[in-house]
Amino acid sequence: MTKIKETSTNFENKKLLQDECLEVYASGIIGGQWTLAICCYLIKGKLRFGELKKCMPTITERMLTLQLRKLEKNKIITRTVYAEVPPRVEYELTAIGYQLHTIIGELEDWGRKHKELMKQ
Repeated sequence: MTKIKETSTNFENKKLLQDECLEVYASGIIGGQWTLAICCYLIKGKLRFGELKKCMPTITERMLTLQLRKLEKNKIITRTVYAEVPPRVEYELTAIGYQLHTIIGELEDWGRKHKELMKQ
């Protein structure tokens, strides 16, 4: 993942658009190939890193770690570390993260309809 330079025009344009359009702001947080998938699995309840990895076998460990950190930074998930040997870490949606449940359901319905349309 490359970062856009904060001094670039592209960065300023994206920032302004996110400030003006809350839909763009929201898609910037939950958009992306893996972020929404992670949220879909966590809606069912707490999962450990290895369990999430098994749900998405094509994601690399590095990418999963980066996406989980991004979701935690944006307060979509919480990361709980238990003082055990070996250490146990669980990920869970926050209250605002659980509010994605209806949105994800709507996206699933829309995706199904669109996929059928494209088959025609």
